[in-house]
Amino acid sequence: MIPVILFVTFIWYVVSFPSYVTFIVFVAVLSFPNVTLVGVIAADGSLNIDDFRANERTFQILTQVAGRAGREKDKGRVIIQTYNPENFAIECSREQNYDLFYQTEIGIRQSLKYPPFCDIILIGMTSTDEKELMEVASKLYHYLKFRLKSENIGMILYPPVSAPVDKIKNKIRWRMIVKCKFDDTMIDLMNDMLDEFSKIKAKETQVIIDVNPNDMAH
Repeated sequence: MIPVILFVTFIWYVVSFPSYVTFIVFVAVLSFPNVTLVGVIAADGSLNIDDFRANERTFQILTQVAGRAGREKDKGRVIIQTYNPENFAIECSREQNYDLFYQTEIGIRQSLKYPPFCDIILIGMTSTDEKELMEVASKLYHYLKFRLKSENIGMILYPPVSAPVDKIKNKIRWRMIVKCKFDDTMIDLMNDMLDEFSKIKAKETQVIIDVNPNDMAH
């Protein structure tokens, strides 16, 4: 039996989220019975994504890829190329230590108030008119900030900033992030904010609300 070497790169992760989904299916479904060595190139590329699930997704992919080696009689070996070998996601995947990864990750999310300890609302704004977009973003931010203080609403509001991918098809992209418990109060607040947006009468700007988005890196 001739040993097979499988090399995997994480560059796809930086390009687009759908590629991540495709790759998950690829490593989870396909079986390579003769693979004895798996090499992972740029394993820490996924850690640089602007998403609170970056550690989780890195750990998930690395452990799944590692499972491709040595599935038959021959023993398997995995080589991970990384610039951050001390990162706990990479270290835990190397040790196949699921419990330690979970305990570390859940502690980080609790201290920083990320799911499952809260909900995240991503308010996306796009426009071909940058000046109008900045005006809309500022007005909506100050509207939410006023409501937050005057009504003592339990949420954390972050100022509007450029999206990680700041322009698509000539449309400039900004966003605001809200951490909260998504309940009837938040539903009413988001509807009121959309009403406030309609009063601005922006011609080129659109506002989209995404609750607990699957991808925060765009």
